[in-house]
Amino acid sequence: MTDFPVNTIDTAPERSKAALQKLQATFGMIPNILGSMSTSSVLINSLVGLFENVHGGSFTEAQIQTLLLTNAVTNECSWAVAFHTALALKEGLDPSDVQSIRDRRLPKDETLAALSALAKALIQKRGRLEDQDIERFIAAGFGKDLALEVIAVVAASTITNYTGSVTETPLEKPFQPHAWQA
Repeated sequence: MTDFPVNTIDTAPERSKAALQKLQATFGMIPNILGSMSTSSVLINSLVGLFENVHGGSFTEAQIQTLLLTNAVTNECSWAVAFHTALALKEGLDPSDVQSIRDRRLPKDETLAALSALAKALIQKRGRLEDQDIERFIAAGFGKDLALEVIAVVAASTITNYTGSVTETPLEKPFQPHAWQA
């Protein structure tokens, strides 16, 4: 196994420090995955721009966490599943809906189910959606613009999911109660 560092603001490459400072202000800490990601200033800075757009977009934080948790499970990134489980619960998602996503099932909440189903389809079908995938999403009350916005959320989570898998990021103690195995 190749060891990747989990950087702090002090140990990160100079061009990664501002990104880590922004993310620390957002989370109140630097999650290990972001510390690992900061080894590449290109990667961490790309994430920050996308992160800001996604979290400033049309979806609520609960909807974003639904998407991010679905993506983490679909991409089988254990670190991200634990992290987004904690954030989804913090955002008020029904614990049974969170567990459903962790178990690779759709949430009972119809709106969240539509989001989760589209995100999962995007990843599994590598973006080659069928008309029925989009039609189900629109039938749940979403517009075509939001179907495209889901792509941005998937892109952001792909960065973190792949980083977690490549670096085998250690899970922080606060997220260990939500540990998950593929």
